[in-house]
Amino acid sequence: MSEQVLPFYLVCDESYSMQGPPLDAINQQLPELYRAIATEPAVADRARLGIIAFSSTAEVLLPLADLNDVHSVPQLTPSGATNYGAAFSLLKSTIEQDVTALKQAGHVTYRPTVFFLTDGLPTDEWQVEHKNLVSHDFRAHPNILAFGFGDADPSTLQQVATLRAFIANDGLSPTQVLHEFARQLVNSVVNSVMASLTNPSGTPQIVIPDQVPGYTVLAADPL
Repeated sequence: MSEQVLPFYLVCDESYSMQGPPLDAINQQLPELYRAIATEPAVADRARLGIIAFSSTAEVLLPLADLNDVHSVPQLTPSGATNYGAAFSLLKSTIEQDVTALKQAGHVTYRPTVFFLTDGLPTDEWQVEHKNLVSHDFRAHPNILAFGFGDADPSTLQQVATLRAFIANDGLSPTQVLHEFARQLVNSVVNSVMASLTNPSGTPQIVIPDQVPGYTVLAADPL
C-alpha cells in the first residue's frame, strides 16, 4: 500500500580516533536507538533509518530499512583516517538507490534527513563530494544536521550542515555526548512522523532540535 515515507540516515565516524569509549558508547546506543523507534508502530511504518560508517573509506553499515524488519544492528569498528569525502560520496549514491527503490515500491518519499557525527577533522579534501551531495541539481539532496565532539572543528561542522550544527561542550564524557546525540535522533524521527500524521495539510513535517543539552549551537555559516 502506498504511504508517505520519511528517510533518515546516521552517518558516523569510525576512524581510529573514535576507538575506545566513543565507539563503545555509540555501539551501545545503536540497538537502543532502533528499539526506541520501532516500539512506536506508526513511526516504524513511516520512518526508514539507515547507517553509513566512514573512516579511510565508507560503508553502508545498515541499509535503509523498514524498522519492523530490523532485528540486529551491526557494530562500528575503529580503523583508518577521517575521510569525509568518502562518506558524502557514498551517501549520495545510497540516497539515489534508496529513493528509486522506495518509489518503485509505490511509496511517496520525502527529502532525507541526515545526522552526521564526527570527533575529528577531515583528513581529505571533501568539499567537491559535499557540494555534489547538497547541490539542488541533485533532486534528493538531504537536509544535514552535523554533530561534533572531541577534536571536531566548529567551522567545518558549519560547512557540513545544511540545517543546524552542534559542538559538544568541554567536560562531557563520550558516553554523555553520544547518549544525548542518540536521544536527539530518536526524538527527531518520532516527532517528525507524529507531526506529519497530525498535520491537517497532509504534508510531512521534519522536527529537528533547536537546542541540545551538553552541546552548543553553532551560528549559521556566512557565505
